[in-house]
Amino acid sequence: MLDLVFPPNLARLATTGTEVLDRQGRTIALLPAPGGVWRFRAAADDVAPVLLQTLVTTEDRHFWHHPGVNPLSLLRASVQDLRAGRIVSGGSTLTMQAARLLEPRPRTVRSKLIEIMRSLQLEWHFSKREILGIWLTLAPYGGNLEGVRAGAMAWFGASARNLDASQAALLVGIPRRPETLRPDRHPDAALAVRDRILAADGGDIPRSRLPLPRHAQQAVAALSGRERVTTTIDLPLQIALERLASDQLRRLPERASLALLVVEARTREIRAVVSGGEATSEARAGALDLTRAVRSPGSAMKPFIYAMAFEDGIAGPETQVEDLPRHFGTYAPEDFDRGFAGGVTAGEALRRSLNLPAVTLLEQIGPAQFAARVRMAGVTLHLPRGAAASLPLALGGEGITLRDLTGLYAALATDGMAGAPKLLPDAVAQGGPILQPRAAEAIAAVLTQPFPDSSLPGIAWKTGTSWGGRDSWAFGFNRTHVAAAWVGRPDGTPLPGATGRALALPLLARVFEVLPASPRDVPTPVRSTGSGSASSANVLRLLFPPPNAVVSGDGPVTLRAMGGQRPLTFMMNGTPLHTDPARREISWLPPAPGFYRLTVLDIAGGVARVSLRVK
Repeated sequence: MLDLVFPPNLARLATTGTEVLDRQGRTIALLPAPGGVWRFRAAADDVAPVLLQTLVTTEDRHFWHHPGVNPLSLLRASVQDLRAGRIVSGGSTLTMQAARLLEPRPRTVRSKLIEIMRSLQLEWHFSKREILGIWLTLAPYGGNLEGVRAGAMAWFGASARNLDASQAALLVGIPRRPETLRPDRHPDAALAVRDRILAADGGDIPRSRLPLPRHAQQAVAALSGRERVTTTIDLPLQIALERLASDQLRRLPERASLALLVVEARTREIRAVVSGGEATSEARAGALDLTRAVRSPGSAMKPFIYAMAFEDGIAGPETQVEDLPRHFGTYAPEDFDRGFAGGVTAGEALRRSLNLPAVTLLEQIGPAQFAARVRMAGVTLHLPRGAAASLPLALGGEGITLRDLTGLYAALATDGMAGAPKLLPDAVAQGGPILQPRAAEAIAAVLTQPFPDSSLPGIAWKTGTSWGGRDSWAFGFNRTHVAAAWVGRPDGTPLPGATGRALALPLLARVFEVLPASPRDVPTPVRSTGSGSASSANVLRLLFPPPNAVVSGDGPVTLRAMGGQRPLTFMMNGTPLHTDPARREISWLPPAPGFYRLTVLDIAGGVARVSLRVK
């Protein structure tokens, strides 16, 4: 009856920190329990057998046989206490120690009686190995360290599964008087107790606490609250990128920071994520996950404008576009270098990140339609308060996070499906289609080029720089991975002279030097006609209907293409016609009289288009 009225208080046992694991089960980081206590659940199977043997032998050699209390030990301790007039010997079994760890009390006779009753309860409710688990989880190791797992990590930098006899002896001894036996403050006392338990000279002991694992610390901070969490991170890659970031941070101006993200292209699983430097670095926003910060992308959104233009038949990679001064109402954009390139191909304009062609294409697509397609793919573009989508979107007049933009680049790297990068393998996929696969492949081909001062092959990349050098971006992808780099000041102040090409791109190249080589196959580009006229035998062109044709709406119309690399995609007013992609001739039934725009795309990025009217 008393057991039901006064059940054991297991709150401390249930309040533990979080162990964060990588995709192979390796420890990435340890997150403390509430209150900043480093306490992690440990079962008897989680520790080295030598630790259990040493613990039972030295603390309670009759542990496996008594009902929670040892009458002979209690009698001997009581006599000693009575003679001294105070408690000098507890006579505690391991079960009684577990009871005291669950509910700490002052060391009085009354407390001892309560511990005896609680010990009997624990023996009733738990097995012997489970009782050992309570001790192993809650034993104090000085300061805010509790439990053998935290103690092993802090004093030896080792797992509790891999302790030797000397280490086990120290971890058994410290909990007897955790503050006066701390190796960092009282090494001589700790050494003496360790050797007494070991019954031998165990060599030197650690003289300072080691930092507990804390890789990807900003990104995993939100995972606390669970005992153990498995992520998609690859620990060796994570460590390599953290070292790379630390090296780069030393070269950056004051208050500047950086963020890195590597995602597996197909699964969108995050393999490494780095934000700033040490969590204690306020100037570099070390405590913040800068991959989630909303920043201006500069020119990094341009590939998606060109991709939509390719889809809609507005342009192709070889279409001639003009980079010349032009006003769009009151909006008069300039190129980054304040000059103009004149006539160039759309592919060259994208590679050179020219501003006027991108704005012109966005005007033809429609800023609202562009923003709507991005939103339908699961990505939020943060516009100024009260503002509608407009032409400055082409040059970074919106905000977006590095994670979201990386998810969009994953669409270019694969099949046109955008997907939010995910840190947990069982996370629900978020995202949707933003591009057709052929448009994504065409943009990837345009962007695949050598890095400056690097011989890395088969990587597509694009940079971006926001106004005033506040944000420097670089995104890249090969066949298997998408990587992103951002450099800037977290407080949003300018970094004069900073550009994506100067700051972020070299950093991105170093990331790909760490990643496994997986170069993209670049198709040979085919020159687009843009209007159906032929300049070579294999150029994609439309044979029927001719430009500005007028056709009857009484029956099917034969649409016929020639040249190009199959499979082909026929589109009417931007909507794909469901046909056999291997065919060059299809039948189309006009739904109603009116004006139409026919576009044909091939797998190499070639495009041909004509306008026609159905009467």
